[in-house]
Amino acid sequence: MIGVFDSGFGGLLVLKEFLRLLPDYDYLYLGDNARIPYGTRSDEVVYRFTQQAVDYLFQQGCILIILACHTASSKALRRIQQQYLPVHYPDRRVLGVVIPTVEAALARSRQGRIGVIGTEGTVTSNSFAIELKKLEPATQVFQQACPLLVPIIEAGEQEWEGTDLILKRYLAPLNQAQVDTLILGCTHYSIVKSQIQSLLNHDLEIICSAEVTGVKLADYLKRHPEIETRLSRQGQRRYLTTDLTPGFQRLASLFMGHPIAPEIVEL
Repeated sequence: MIGVFDSGFGGLLVLKEFLRLLPDYDYLYLGDNARIPYGTRSDEVVYRFTQQAVDYLFQQGCILIILACHTASSKALRRIQQQYLPVHYPDRRVLGVVIPTVEAALARSRQGRIGVIGTEGTVTSNSFAIELKKLEPATQVFQQACPLLVPIIEAGEQEWEGTDLILKRYLAPLNQAQVDTLILGCTHYSIVKSQIQSLLNHDLEIICSAEVTGVKLADYLKRHPEIETRLSRQGQRRYLTTDLTPGFQRLASLFMGHPIAPEIVEL
């Protein structure tokens, strides 16, 4: 199976894009809703939680795992790839959402002025800035942490009038910096993409990791037949969560566009 891991619900948007582009494969989604948010936690804690999730998904039969969580991709992916996999699962792979998103932003940016909005953890890790400048050193990167957005979206209050006020405050420095491209550095933010677009320059490019990662996954599977040929293709989908909160079905329906049948697991 292809595993998709997120600290909560946002990764469902990534999975939704996978299902649109690559519907034949079997997918196993895991959301660590019992320990959300990851964005305010230390690097070591994020790594430990992510490693536990990766290990669980591998034990369930996943061959390839996508870390749909930007914080996990920023704080844990490199260590998992370089230290954990070679020792424990040398024939399996874990990929993230940061690199594909960075590549798309650089390809679309006209003036090399790229903005990033994300959780505190993603922004303080500086992961997007590091990867952007690694590929294109002249890039100017402007980052803004948006700690209130995930709670607002998960409360179902994205249409609340206060959401626009909060977005205006977060986006004001990026407007002043005249960025030409904006990376939505958290999967949740796709839910308010149209509101973000309306508050920024209309010709600005907005990069959503869900859309980008789906295309990149399809390309990865073409380039890596040693992984692709081991993946099952029965169109199965399973949804796992570490905590079935009262709002889970509502949020899952919001993110996926239809109800799902979640299973509770313990990592």
